[in-house]
Amino acid sequence: MKIAVFGGTGFVGSYIIDNLIEENHHPKLLVRKGSESKVALSEKCEIIDGDINNVSAIKETIADSDAVIYTIGIIREFKSKSITYENLHFDGAVKCIDAAQEAGVKRFILMSANGVCPDGTGYQKTKWMSEQYLKNTKLDWTIFRPSTIFGDPRGSGRPEFCSQLKKDMIALPFPAPLFHDGLNPFDAGNFSMSPIHIKDVAKSFVSALDNKNMVNKTIELGGESFTWKEIIKKIGSASGKNKFMVPAPVFAVKSIAAILDRFSWFPVTADQLTMLVEGNTCDSSKFFSENKLVPIPFNKENLSYLGKD
Repeated sequence: MKIAVFGGTGFVGSYIIDNLIEENHHPKLLVRKGSESKVALSEKCEIIDGDINNVSAIKETIADSDAVIYTIGIIREFKSKSITYENLHFDGAVKCIDAAQEAGVKRFILMSANGVCPDGTGYQKTKWMSEQYLKNTKLDWTIFRPSTIFGDPRGSGRPEFCSQLKKDMIALPFPAPLFHDGLNPFDAGNFSMSPIHIKDVAKSFVSALDNKNMVNKTIELGGESFTWKEIIKKIGSASGKNKFMVPAPVFAVKSIAAILDRFSWFPVTADQLTMLVEGNTCDSSKFFSENKLVPIPFNKENLSYLGKD
């Protein structure tokens, strides 16, 4: 199959491209000028120059394709650079959905996120909006909602949850924060997540392409659940650090972040902290069982990439 991929140079997209090629599919990628080097197997891909604001380039990417995969997403906004959730999560998805319908391409797979909702953070709202737009079409759609994604970013500089935590918390000569809502420190670090390996996410996307049982389904993807405290310990161990942790009231950190998160050097945004302490868990055991997938565990062995310099 010929698959149009939007977001193919990103963390998730790059693994999807690998899996598509392994399964003998032919990827067509929309690639921004200057990002060509991020396509590892470019000789096996068809590359269209352009960005998500270029409707003609979008149509060219989708033309003659059998399916569309949309994974474009950002974890924080920089409005001064026109890098916004609305533009990339919603407007970009709408352009691709409309182009797919116009071209007669029926299969559309969208990457959303676990925990999206209409009244949450900007990240959550715009992901939810793109879901609703897709659901109100006659396309054969599948929406994946991954929890926290981990796995080797392969030295690309692509944002990856555990690598970011190592850089912003574990590697610093300060205790790691155990965030908590309110003033009760005994709740510190007790919110949970269900980390899912990037290879399992990519495999799920590709296996959905010709699986009729996944059509018009919203699928949550997550592995075993761990508390924030347990996640910090596992990342510290994989990084060769025995990290000391201290309770940190999230409202205090959010107050600072609200002022400084417009600067790229500040490690976290107020919205990211809001979503973090909400937790991010799901039970995907039925999905994995039905599709004969054995999820890669979140353990020291599979976090070994964090030990690299």
